[in-house]
Amino acid sequence: MIMTALLYPLATEKALNMIDRNNMISYVVDYRSGKSEIKKEFEETFAVNVKKVNTSMNIRNTKKAFITLQPQFKASEVARKLKLV
Repeated sequence: MIMTALLYPLATEKALNMIDRNNMISYVVDYRSGKSEIKKEFEETFAVNVKKVNTSMNIRNTKKAFITLQPQFKASEVARKLKLV
C-alpha cells in the first residue's frame, strides 16, 4: 500500500482559475495511486467531501488529479489552507 497518494498541489495559472470556476483543486499524485485512494486521502486530510476525481498521466510519468468538491465545500478555502491564494 502506498504511504501517501497526494504529493503537492499544482499552482499554475490554469489550476488557480479552476479553483473559483469549477470548485476544483489540482494535485500531483503518486502515479501508482487510484482514484479511490486519492479521494479518501484528500477527504481525510482536508475534512471535505469530494464529488469526483479525474486523473491524467504525463509522458514524464507524473500523474495529476483534478479533485472536484461537493457544492457545500469551497475549493478556495482548501486553497487558502495550502497557501495557493
